[in-house]
This record gives sequence, structure tokens and C-alpha cells, in this order.
Amino acid sequence: MVPHNAAHPPRLAMQESLFDELPQPAPPAPAPAPAPAARKRPASSGGPKVRPAPPDPAQQALARSLPPQLRLGTSSWFFPGWAGMVWEGDYEQSVLSKHGLAAYAQHPLLRTVSLDRSFYRPLTASQYAAYAAAVPEDFRFIVKAPSLVADALVRGEDGRGMQANPAFLDPTLAVQEFAAPALAGLGPKLGVLVFQLSPLPGPMLGQLPELLERLRRMLTALPPLRTQAPDAVVAVELRNPELLTPALAQVLREAGATYCLGLHPKMPPIGEQLPMLRALWPGPLVCRWNLNRLHGAYGYEEAKKLYEPFDKLADPDPQTREALARVIAGTTGAGQLAYVAINNKAEGSAPLSVVALAQALARLRGDAGTGHPAD
Repeated sequence: MVPHNAAHPPRLAMQESLFDELPQPAPPAPAPAPAPAARKRPASSGGPKVRPAPPDPAQQALARSLPPQLRLGTSSWFFPGWAGMVWEGDYEQSVLSKHGLAAYAQHPLLRTVSLDRSFYRPLTASQYAAYAAAVPEDFRFIVKAPSLVADALVRGEDGRGMQANPAFLDPTLAVQEFAAPALAGLGPKLGVLVFQLSPLPGPMLGQLPELLERLRRMLTALPPLRTQAPDAVVAVELRNPELLTPALAQVLREAGATYCLGLHPKMPPIGEQLPMLRALWPGPLVCRWNLNRLHGAYGYEEAKKLYEPFDKLADPDPQTREALARVIAGTTGAGQLAYVAINNKAEGSAPLSVVALAQALARLRGDAGTGHPAD
């Protein structure tokens, strides 16, 4: 058995430090307003829980116009710059990390969230259960598999690959450290188990049949999800376009899994990924819009510096948004589930991207085909 931290170096410590405490449900009554001089509530103040932003009638109406099979959301939720959009007032990141999820889930358009924390360290069933307790019954979680099983390399603090990861795609660890605790803790609120395969080393890309067989063994070892989580989907996300082959589609079909449409500069645009969705049709849509193509394959830090505090659409990408809306319309028009999570680095502010995508989709309602995701 490989230890928990075999493929988990101490990178991104800041992100992990935000999650030392578990989220808690919202209080039964609104907390008192802060004193005028206190713009931000420090994590140690023992102050009120996070209050959701006041309901926006236009967004409530927009949410009612969307197909019920669709769940839109963001990647994580602990961003102070979302004040006025998601929460009322200003809060420190640590407060939002602990208490913000309950407020986030009250936004009319936010019906899912990508729980990215799980990539950096496996979570326990009790940790997942605490997240589930903070959200309403109709909310669903997109959960990333730990790097322990989803990264072919053990990486240093700078993200560089140091050595081969012996636990990569290990079936036993994928069940014990990911699928089983997520299912036990989230129950019917589990939406997607995402195996985002980090960039693969060249020698492994040269042995695709062996790689796909390892992937097949892992996926087929996962426990059945639908009896406990009727809306649950297993999806595989890539960072190597070389894997977009009919052979991968065959593996996914055999395992009852789907392809995660990964909108990232390391991958081709939506149109060039659609053949994989067509090969798996009919089926659900899982999409994670991670990074604006303007910043290139390694532009996360650049985008973060440019876009913080993530309170506006700094680099709108209407072309990607419209293309994604068409795929969503075709998928949900055929009665299939659709999960879409958007990162702040996609356009500058994930909640505003969600609103803009919902508006684009609303314009397409009634025009979507019912037989194909590309209609």
C-alpha cells in the first residue's frame, strides 16, 4: 500500500491552509451588521457567519428559465472579491473557507461547486459529510480525485515532476482514498467524480495502450454510484490532447464513465474536443472551464495576478461561452445531465461567468437539438 503522501508534496500550502476547518451550515437567523469601521471580519473575531448576497430578482428569473438537468457552479468558493455577488459584505478568506459554502449555495444560479481541495490531499467521509450538511438537497458536488492516483509524477513544491508516482491509477487507492469516502460522505449530493490526469511524461505517452489499460482497470474497479447518488457521474479530464482517441472512448464506454470537457490552453478548443463527446453520446456533460486561452498552457499565476480580486470579467471570452452554451443546450435538450464549473481564471470572475453563460443559454432555449451535443 502506498502512503497517503506518496504523490502529494507540500505544494500550494496556502490553498490547503484555507481548509483547516470544515464548513458549517448557515445560522437560522441573520447575524447583526458589522460596525461601520470594520470592513473585514478577521478569522479570529468569532463574528457572524457569512451572509448570502440579497436575492437578485433578475438572476432568480434566469435560474427558473434554465433546464433542471443543468448545474452551474465555480471552482471553490473562498474569494473575498465576490462580495455583493455571492455574499453580503466583506470577509477574510479563512472565514469564507469555513462558512462561505452555505451562503454560496443560496445563490440562485450556483447549484454545484468543484471541490478542488481533494486533489491536494484525500478527504475523509466525515469531511465530505460536513460539506454536504452545508448545502440544500438539490445541490451537487464535483470532486477532483487526489493527485495520489491522478498524477503520473510525484511533484516538487514548484510543480515540477520529480519521479514516477507508483500509485498512479491504482484501483485500490482510487476506491479507498477517493470514491468510497466521497460516496459515503456526500451521498445523494455527489455529482461528479473527476479524474483530472495531470500532464503525462513523454515515455508514458509513447505507451498509450498500456496507459489506457491501467485507466480501464481503475475505472472498472470503482463502486457503483447510482444506488446512493442517482445523479452521480464518473469523468476523466485530460491535459494531453494525444489521448483524445477512439481507444479512450472505448475505455470510457466500457467503464460507464464519460469525458470531462476541459477548457484549458493545454487542450484544443471546444470544437476539437467534441468528437469525444459524440463518440460517447448519449450521455451526460461534465465541463470544467479552467483558464483563459490568452494566458497559455502555464498561465495560472499570470491570470491570478491580473484578475484578483476576481470581481469583474477582465477578459471576456464570448466565443467559448457561446460554444459551451450550444453544447449544454444540446445535452440538456436530450434530457441528459450537465455539470459545468468555471474558474476565476476563465474570464476574471467565476460568478459573473456563470451569469453570462446562463444568459447565453437562455437565448438558445428552444433552439437546441435533442439528438446530439453539438446541435
